[in-house]
Parts: sequence; structure tokens; C-alpha cells
Amino acid sequence: MRRPAPGDTGSEPPALLPVRAWLDALVVVLAGAVTMLVVACLGLWAAGAPDLPGEAYPRVVVAMVVMAVGGDVQLSGDAGFLAQTDAAIEVVPLSVTLAGALVMAVLFLLPLRHRAVATGREVLDRVVRTTVLWCLMLVLLALLARHTFEVSLGGGLAEDLGDLLDANPTVGFRADVPATLGFGLLWLLAVLALTFLVSHRAPLPSRLLHFQESVRPPAFAMVAVLLLYVVIGVVVGLVVAATRGHSAETLAAMLLGLPNLVWLAFGVGIGGSWDGRVAEGIGLPMPRVLDEVLRTSGGRNATLDLAAVAERDDRAWVLVVVAVIALLGAGFLTAVRSPARIRPWQHAWHLGLAMALTMLVIGLLTRIFAQYGLTVIGVGDLGGGLGGEVSLRANFLPLIGFGALWGLAAGFLGGLLALRVRHHGAVEARGEEAPGQGTDGPSGR
Repeated sequence: MRRPAPGDTGSEPPALLPVRAWLDALVVVLAGAVTMLVVACLGLWAAGAPDLPGEAYPRVVVAMVVMAVGGDVQLSGDAGFLAQTDAAIEVVPLSVTLAGALVMAVLFLLPLRHRAVATGREVLDRVVRTTVLWCLMLVLLALLARHTFEVSLGGGLAEDLGDLLDANPTVGFRADVPATLGFGLLWLLAVLALTFLVSHRAPLPSRLLHFQESVRPPAFAMVAVLLLYVVIGVVVGLVVAATRGHSAETLAAMLLGLPNLVWLAFGVGIGGSWDGRVAEGIGLPMPRVLDEVLRTSGGRNATLDLAAVAERDDRAWVLVVVAVIALLGAGFLTAVRSPARIRPWQHAWHLGLAMALTMLVIGLLTRIFAQYGLTVIGVGDLGGGLGGEVSLRANFLPLIGFGALWGLAAGFLGGLLALRVRHHGAVEARGEEAPGQGTDGPSGR
């Protein structure tokens, strides 16, 4: 008889099962929140956030976590009758998002790791318990993510008059509780759904077992590609931090927005494009090439694509080479994790669809919009002078289209490469043979 493993509730007395289940859900929620807070704290520390006035640093850390799960943080400003202010920010710090999602996914599956099949009721109960506790955590974070502090005008007549009339401008931020609760809930459900799609060890209800052959292998391959890009970005970032100076800025970019940059590079490497601009006078922790492409004058948008990058850096071809290698590996991985009876053309459309959906998600997550403006007794204006804007938006049609084409090609070639390789096949249910086991199964080929 198998010795019960930690987290296996089958050995618990019936009266303790609900308590153990709620404790499992609490561990998932707390570990995810703490992980995101730590990553955001370190990233903002490297960016110099501890120097913010009015002890704003802890509240900014919490606001960063709120944005990482899709929450809405609204900016505001006030300077009495002397001034007008306008500010907004929409960005997802994907390093914080990814760290929390990985921790929560692993811990959510931990009590189920020895199961082959789970009932729909059991899975739903675990999701509901985690969701309830996560919603409470979201409300707490949203209530803490608010602060107001004064903004220096840099001296001169405007600041002197502001001091005299007690009307120095202030800037504040506040998380929208309903929006944070709604989008944060969707974020959690997306993370849990992706967890069951990717992990071949995650038990599924018997009615869903037939979907795993066509869904899980390409989903796993896409997640593997995205994580590969993150690992490459970590290596490159550490080398840059160690050899080219500005180590604090580089580490801040890695801890807050590394996936934003590397997944953007992935999209550019396959032929996708983004439109955006960085106003003059705004400094951002981004690669020099990206800054040069997007920094425009006159309020015009620039197009960020492979041609624009290659015009400023001849090494742009590396993005294409990395994409080719990564997607061929994804095609091969999809094939070897699928039953042997699935043909290359089937792998092609499976991976093509998965790739198109992946690029859609990348396009949505890499969107950036930030603006600020300030007018004090006629000095400056909301759109320039004392203001500026940063924006980046994906062109979804070419991004998704090229993604689907690359996925089709990679799936077909990967299927051909895997023809003579032993396939793992579908996840086996306890006491049952995997679908196709025997004449067409992994060992019967």
C-alpha cells in the first residue's frame, strides 16, 4: 500500500478534511501574494523608490502587485485653484505577475500530485476555496494601495508662489477596489485554467480526459517557450548589469518588467509589430535600441518591428534565429508529448492555434500607456512642457497572423522530427490504459 504523502488528504480523518482543504487554499494565496510583494519590493528598491517622499514606498509596492494581477490603479493630482494635473498609467509588471503565477500554480497542484483522475466536484471545490481567499486578499491589497505626496516643481517662481499660497501640487494614487477585484479574479481563474492545461500531472475529471491529447502538449510547449525567453533574458540582463554599468537600473527592469521585454522581442522576431512613442525628456529603463525606435518628437507614433530594430542594430537577426530554434523545439516537444497516432499535420494546426493565442496574450500584456501633465499658473501644459506620454500597443493582426503561420510550420516540422522518437502519450488514468495504448500507443508503434 502506498504511504500517504504530505498533502494527500486521503489519510485525514473526515472531520479534518475541510480544515485541511482551506489551509491548502490559504497557503496558495499567501505564498502567491508574498512572492509578488517581495519581487515588487526588490524591483522598486533597485529603481530608487525608497527615496519617494511621504513614506510612499510600501504603498507603491502594494500598488505594483495590484497592477501585476490586472488591477486598476488611478493617479490623481491637486494644486488648488492654481493648477491642473492629469495623469494615468496602464502597465502590467510581468516579472511580478509571472513569479506569483508560478508559485500559486505549483502549490495549487501539490495536494493533487499523486492523483490521476479527479472528480469535477473536487476540482471545483478547490478552485472555489482558493477564489474566496484570493478575493479577500485582493480587497486588502486594494485598500492598502493608496497614497498622496507632494511634487517638487524644481524651484523658481512657480514653486515660490505655490509655497506662499499653500498650493503646491500633490500626486496620489488609489486602487479601484471593484475593478481590482474583478480583474484580479479573472487573473486567478486564468492562472488555474492554464495550470490544468499545461501540467500533465494535474488530474482532470474523466469527462475532460479526451481533450488532453490535443490541448496539453501544445499548451505546455508554448509555456516552455515563454519561460525559455525569460531565462535567456535573465542571463543577458545579469551580463549587462555586470559589464556595462547601471546595474541598479538593469536589475529594476529585470525584477519588474523582464517578460515585457523578452516576449516583445519574441513577437518582433516572428514578424510582429507594435506602435508607440516615448516623449522627449522621459527616461525609461529599457534597451537602447527600443528607446531609439520609440523616442519621437511632435507626438508621432513610431512602429517597432524587425526592420526598425535592424536599422539601428545589425544584430537584430539574432531575434529571428532564437525564434526559429525555440519554435522548432516547441514543435518537437508537442509531438513527443502526444500519442504516436497523431500525425504531423495535426501537430501543425494544434501548435498553430496555440501560437496564435499566445501572441494574442502577449499583445494584450505588453500594452503600456502612461501620461502626466501639469499646469501651474500658466507654466507648462497638460500635454507637454511639464508633461509627457509613453505608449506601446500591439498590432494584433500581423502579430497573431505571423504567430499562427510560425506555429503551423513548427508543429509540422516538429512532428516530422519526432516520428522515430518514443512518445510519452497521454496522461494515464489510474487503473486504465492511456488512450491508444496497445496497437497505436507509445510502445506499440
